[in-house]
Amino acid sequence: MRQPTRAGVRDAAAKVAAILPETPVFTREINGVHVTFKAECLQPVGAFKVRGAWHRLTALSEDARRRGVVAFSSGNHAQGIAWAARRLGMAATVVMPGDAPAAKRESTLALGAEVVTYDRATESRETIAARLAEARGATLVPSFDDPWVIEGQGSAGIEVAAQMAAAGLGVPHHVVVPCGGGGLAAGIALALPDARITVVEPEGWDDMRRSLEASWIEPVGANPPATACDALQTTRVSPLTFDVLSRRDATGVAVSEAAIRDAQRWAATHLRLVVEPGGAVALAAVLSGRVALAAGMVVMLSGGNVDMAAYARVLAGDAA
Repeated sequence: MRQPTRAGVRDAAAKVAAILPETPVFTREINGVHVTFKAECLQPVGAFKVRGAWHRLTALSEDARRRGVVAFSSGNHAQGIAWAARRLGMAATVVMPGDAPAAKRESTLALGAEVVTYDRATESRETIAARLAEARGATLVPSFDDPWVIEGQGSAGIEVAAQMAAAGLGVPHHVVVPCGGGGLAAGIALALPDARITVVEPEGWDDMRRSLEASWIEPVGANPPATACDALQTTRVSPLTFDVLSRRDATGVAVSEAAIRDAQRWAATHLRLVVEPGGAVALAAVLSGRVALAAGMVVMLSGGNVDMAAYARVLAGDAA
């Protein structure tokens, strides 16, 4: 497999800019420090995943496009793949856990993709997707373990740097990024080689943090705790993402479920943005002091596809 590159990220950024509007940036002062927020929750599919999906699918040959794609996702990559496939006139099948948020599943179906469900606790989505792709002659498009997907996600880094420069905000010195498999973080690390990168995961699911500290890949342990961050329940990161982040000396932190809910409420109150739990972990790390505030800080708000009943409980201040 080829390695993702900064040149690939720049190519992806050009392709994304030709078809998608820039997601906005916001600045707010927290404890006397101006922080920039990149609102990927305002993408057409509600998350940054459309970037990697578009870069990957547009890189396929005409013959591969005719045979379609198969992906696996709890919902955000699913919607990105479905959106890109529909735009390109391709067939798309997505393997999704049976407990995926109904809103994400319904949006994926509405975009024209076929959804195949599985049991997250007893079945392997990778195995199911690989078998489907082989049987159909389709291209398998992982959610993060793919160089084109990583490069596509990195286009967000190219974009935010240009927006900050245009607004007189300087350059990104420290980017705080939600992390499941690490595709967004690795892409941004390639896009912004001079910026410090901190990945953020929910407690008990912080395998990237532990992997970076150990200098080898550490999977999530047995019986991980329940988390509202359905988008970040990756049990093992990939060599592709780990290698990029490890070479950049990226660091990681974990945040509690309570801190994540606090961050969702803060985003609603101070930014007027709906941010899903997995999309709010980077903000949670900053607000809770897990990541120290500094000039030139960028916080990625990676997704906004919430379950409305659960989100209403969060806004009401309920514990779960």
